[in-house]
Amino acid sequence: MSFDPGMLHNNGHSAYANGSGPGIRETGVVEKLLASYGFIQCSERQARLFFHCSQYNGNLQDLKIGDDVEFEVSSDRRTGKPIAVKLLKIKPEVLPEERISGQVVSSIPLHLDGKSAPGQAPTGSVCYERNGEVFYLTYTPDDVEGSIQLETGDKVSFYMDTNKHTGAVSARNIQLVKKKQTRCQGVVCATKEAFGFIERADVVKEIFFHYSEFRGDLEALQAGDDVEFTIKERNSKEVATDVRLLPQGTVIFEDISIEQFEGTVVKVIPKVPSKNQNDPLPGRITARVGLADKELPFGEKDTKSKVTLLEGDHIQFNISTDRRDKLERATNIDIFPDTFDFTKESREMDMLSAQRNHAVRIKKLPKGTVSFHTQSEQRFVGVVEKEVAVTNKNASPTKGKEKETEEGVIAYEDCGVKLTVPYHIKDLEGGSQPQTGDKVEFSINEVKRTGQQSAVSIRVLNRNGSNAKRLHGFVAALKDNFGFIETANHDQEIFFHYSEMCGDLDNLDLGDTVEYSLSKGKGNKVSAEKVTKVAAVNGTGEDVGTTILTGKVIRPIRSVDPSQAEYQGLIEVIDDGRSGGKGPSYPFGIMGMANKGDCLQKGEFVKFQVCTVSQTGQKMACNVVPQRRAVVECVKDQFGFITYEVGDSKKLFFHVKEVLDGLELQTGDEVEFSVVLNQRTGKCSACNVRRVSEGPKPVATPRPDRLVNRLKSITLDDASAPRLVILRQPRGPDSSKGFSVERKTRQPGVID
Repeated sequence: MSFDPGMLHNNGHSAYANGSGPGIRETGVVEKLLASYGFIQCSERQARLFFHCSQYNGNLQDLKIGDDVEFEVSSDRRTGKPIAVKLLKIKPEVLPEERISGQVVSSIPLHLDGKSAPGQAPTGSVCYERNGEVFYLTYTPDDVEGSIQLETGDKVSFYMDTNKHTGAVSARNIQLVKKKQTRCQGVVCATKEAFGFIERADVVKEIFFHYSEFRGDLEALQAGDDVEFTIKERNSKEVATDVRLLPQGTVIFEDISIEQFEGTVVKVIPKVPSKNQNDPLPGRITARVGLADKELPFGEKDTKSKVTLLEGDHIQFNISTDRRDKLERATNIDIFPDTFDFTKESREMDMLSAQRNHAVRIKKLPKGTVSFHTQSEQRFVGVVEKEVAVTNKNASPTKGKEKETEEGVIAYEDCGVKLTVPYHIKDLEGGSQPQTGDKVEFSINEVKRTGQQSAVSIRVLNRNGSNAKRLHGFVAALKDNFGFIETANHDQEIFFHYSEMCGDLDNLDLGDTVEYSLSKGKGNKVSAEKVTKVAAVNGTGEDVGTTILTGKVIRPIRSVDPSQAEYQGLIEVIDDGRSGGKGPSYPFGIMGMANKGDCLQKGEFVKFQVCTVSQTGQKMACNVVPQRRAVVECVKDQFGFITYEVGDSKKLFFHVKEVLDGLELQTGDEVEFSVVLNQRTGKCSACNVRRVSEGPKPVATPRPDRLVNRLKSITLDDASAPRLVILRQPRGPDSSKGFSVERKTRQPGVID
């Protein structure tokens, strides 16, 4: 038998498809590779061929899954199945490729131990932009050069690779270009009109930021707030961007030692810093720290004690170490009490004043420790010889200061000796001012430094019978610099000027009870003088009926209509149905109104009770409450108008703050309200506005019939109708599917 070398080379397989001739060489990709055999996926046809490793022409160690190979097709003599023989590895053609710049949008998920998550392909994704469109590619750990763990946001460059079998495109040979910018922390150290500065926590340096980069409530941002930010370079300068607030106490610049040290001040902080002084820590302390002597700096904020430090002071302190540059300084500096024993300093007690003498080591004492006056415990009784001149609050500031210096005089006896003592109006007790001849009780106050005496805690015991009779009344009107008082009988009003007011005019309101005297001025006109606010007394009388009546204002009080001759207003009783039936009429004054500031107009309907004035027996209306109802005409931002006629105006102004219960009124709402008259401007406005009922709601305008008919006429089968063709299903950055909500076919004319 002759020897066939071809049989030896082919390991018992024919090199021809059917043993008839040389086979055709094909190309494919190594799909599976085991110890002694493998499988090839053909490139030109759908076939998967077995091959034995002995048929590979080359170093078997270089052959890997995915390599391109060239081979001939033969048949197995035992089974007759086609197999691949005479394998040659095809070297890939190296073409010049362009590296693509992109960004990691999803890093490869890892367990805490650094291994890939079980049951999940260890892949990540990168993105890049072309012609305004963003594309996403996957990658594996083997595609990253240098075994670098990429993170989301990292800038990378890579080549594109296409799977020959599936056509899927992925990234390979990924190189890290720039790591994602880490977030920095710091503390806002200065805020300007449109920008600020942040003291960084990583280096001893400040960084600029514009308010447009702050993410949060800009009104709440202030110096000392902890923030985090990202550093970017603009115009060759570093700036902070995406600034966000952190919880207070997050940023820590320094570590303070628990141990306290003792030392001596060798250099104090200058009282007036020089122009060339740039050292923020100008003070110096020497102390023994460990086994060595150290000189530590300190600044103004490092002194814990309020006592001024001087050279040679014996002090205790903590050491603060800056985390950024390890700079040490003394802080929480407190002076030892025995320092004053060494320095032999004397201490005085005084109050702060504008003196030229320079005080140091100022110590705050409890309030009341230092007193310039002594007050007698004994009470004296005397008679007013001279009254204090009334201060005119409308006078010029210069004249007002002159009158404040004027004093009254009280005559009294002490141990049989007749004496006099001055007093000031600020030393009076109660609201009434003593007049000449009044008997008063007082204490004597003496100034320690000058020995000057004055009467204090003055209280009126008896009024002088020869003085003008004091009357009671009620404030009925307050104008710019004058007002009117309703008499105790509620039938007249008395004029008074603010210069005659004794006490604080700002505390005077409508309806307040006052005490006054009558005087005649020019033209023999009666006016009130020495007006004093006193405790409230019974208003319109004590005998008040229980029946609540309905009436109509046929005449307002004179403060509402100054043209009328009578002061009192008049209410006419009507029946409950308001059918026009007339009844008795009752007068009323300012004290008869439930709301003293209410401005009752002629023709308004009211509810009231009837009372009897104890002095005259006259029956009057009291507890008068207007029954006003009207419709809101319009509402602006912070105010609105009610359709209600007051004087010459057809509508009434109101502010939204006057709406009760915080409701938002709408046009057409029916409301109840009170009308108040501004005494200074003479204009009326509504207050205590309460909504009674809501107005009609605005009806939405229906769609035009032509539009509804047009929508109904459109059908999906209409060839002329516009159509949407899905070119590519959306995918998110994490390779998930696009819309999670099921999309349904829209029905014509139906709105979801």
